[in-house]
Order: sequence, then C-alpha cells, then structure tokens
Amino acid sequence: MDIQEFRGQIDLIDDELVRLFCQRMNVAAQIADYKKEHGLPILVPSREREKLKDVSQKAGPEMENYTRVLYSMLFELSRSYQSKRSGEQSPLYHTIKDAIENTPKLFPQSPMVACQGVEGAYSQIACEKIFKSPFIMYFKNFESVFNAIDQGLCQYGILPIENSTAGSVKKVYDLMISHNFSIVRTFRLKIDHNLLAKPGVKVNEIKEIYSHEQALNQCGEFLQSLPGVNVIPVANTAVAAEMVASSDRRDVAALSSRACAELYGLENLASSVQDKGNNRTRFICISKKMEIYPGSDKTSIMMILNHRPGALYKVLARMYTLGINVTKLESRPIPDREFEFMFYFDLETSIYSEEFVQLMCELDELCEEFKYLGSYTEVV
Repeated sequence: MDIQEFRGQIDLIDDELVRLFCQRMNVAAQIADYKKEHGLPILVPSREREKLKDVSQKAGPEMENYTRVLYSMLFELSRSYQSKRSGEQSPLYHTIKDAIENTPKLFPQSPMVACQGVEGAYSQIACEKIFKSPFIMYFKNFESVFNAIDQGLCQYGILPIENSTAGSVKKVYDLMISHNFSIVRTFRLKIDHNLLAKPGVKVNEIKEIYSHEQALNQCGEFLQSLPGVNVIPVANTAVAAEMVASSDRRDVAALSSRACAELYGLENLASSVQDKGNNRTRFICISKKMEIYPGSDKTSIMMILNHRPGALYKVLARMYTLGINVTKLESRPIPDREFEFMFYFDLETSIYSEEFVQLMCELDELCEEFKYLGSYTEVV
C-alpha cells in the first residue's frame, strides 16, 4: 500500500469518528436535560474516574495513556456542552453583567490615583498615559498602594506587573493573593533607563549606582561594563534619582528615566542603557469597585487548583475547548500553605462573547478556589 491508500483508510475512520462523536454529544445533551430536570450536578467525578479506568484498560498497555488523554478531552467537551445547554448562569456572571451595565461609558479623566515611589517614577508616567489629568498620591511600597485602594483613600492604583526583559514583578503577584480589587485597565510603557549623575561628573568617577531591582536586572550588560562599581537596589528608580540629587557625594549615580534628570537637576551620562531596546513594562490600573468599560477584551483571573495530576491541564483544556486564548500563565506559592500555588491567567476574549459567559459560569467546577480580577482594555 502507498501513502494515499493509508490516508484513504484514515479518512474513512475519521468519517466514522465524527459520526460517533456527534452521536455521543447528542446523548450528552439529553443527559444535561435530565440533570437539569432532576437538579443533578453536571460534574460527577466518580463516574469520570470509572470511565477513564475502563477505556484505558480496553485500549491495552500501548494505547492506555493516549486513550486517557483522548477521553479526558472528550469529558471536557461534554461538560462544556452540557453547561451551555443547561443555560444556568453563575452568581459571578450576574455580578459581571451588573458591572458592565452600571460602569460609566467614558473612562474617568481626573481621579485620585495611588502610585508607588516619588515624582518622576515610571508608575507616574504610566498613570499620566492612562488618565488625562490625574491627581497622584505617592506611596512608599506596593502594599501601600493596595491599602490606599482598600481604605478608599484613592479611587485607583497603578502597579507594575511584568517587564519584557526582567519578567514578572513577583511582589505584586504575591500581594494580589491577599487583596480584593478589580483591574480596570492596563498599559504597556516603553522603558528607557539612563545613567544620571550630578552635573560635571564623569562615568569613570562613579563608585555606586542606585536603582530598583527590576531596572538593575534590565541593565545587566551595561553594569558589567563598569568594573568596580557597587550596585545598590532601592525602592524605585525615581527614588534613586532623588537620592543622588540629595547626596553630598559626587561618585554616585542612578539608573532612572529622562524625566528624572530634569526633575532632580541631574545630567544624563548614558542614555537607554537597558539590555534590550524594546523594553516595556506592563502596568495594571486597579480599583476597589468592579468597573468594566465598553470594549473590554482582556480578562484576568486567579485560581487555586486541586493538588492532583492533570488539574492544570483540565483548566487549559476547557479554555482551549471554548477557543479562549491564554496570553499569560503565572504561578506563585500561597503563604502558609505548603507546596500549594495560586495560578494567574490573562485571557483574550471579549466580555460580550458567548465563550466568555460560558467560561465564567464553568470555572467554579474546575478549581478549589477562584477569583475574578477584572475585564479591561489594554492601552498601548
């Protein structure tokens, strides 16, 4: 037999598989109707375990694992179809729907906003890109920004969440676990780090360089070209510039923004010293109240999964089944819970899509705990 004959056999088998798949899904629909009528849950874990064991044994040793994967996906498709057919909408969906209806159609122009650092910080620059004329309050650390939102001191807060070079801002992810908030917008800011020092100082005079840890990581190659220079992490890039300006020493410098050079009367000794030219930091804008503005096409969620093999696979399979694109997946250890992790997902799907509605109604059954962080537009 040649390749075309083999392919012909595959085509015939596929025709039968499609017919049987549709037949199976039709029976699943009848089961969904029965469960709805009798108040039964869609997910019955014991039935799935028994079925997986049965089909795996029937497939034989060589095909056992392949069959298990195939039927795990079939179960996800079946449950998703049953959930859709039942038409039940979760309390979360109604909360989201109310937020969509009650959020103003225009994004606020001049609110009170919390930023970490001091004047000239990249958080401030991002804030001024997101809002037209914000009133900014500065806070010492990220936790204080969350607290300002929790306590109603500020309506919004701006926080860096990831950088294209240095990766995720882990401290912010850890704080997200313990605070209640809603993401209302995100922004990707082009980051240019510059070596700032007092006027008249030469690069070869520098003995210490201050900056935020993320900025130092983003400028590793440049710092390696300065042998003998001591690198000191500080709370913020703008704080670093302020420290240099207020210091009595002339052998110190900061890695900071161009705006900070003018703001603190410093001289730019070297421009754009980050390792990669396309260096961007993604900032989230958070609020205490859930706000969902028109056109939101990104959603963030957090969940704790059961500590069992395949738990994460089931979540990703359900999203794949619904055609929802996962643009980011991050895991962070949960404080005081040994070897347990919180998973953070960024999803790409319109809040008006049928798939979004279905996912919000199905997520509770896929995990131990689930937290909806908000739906929003990303400004570029």
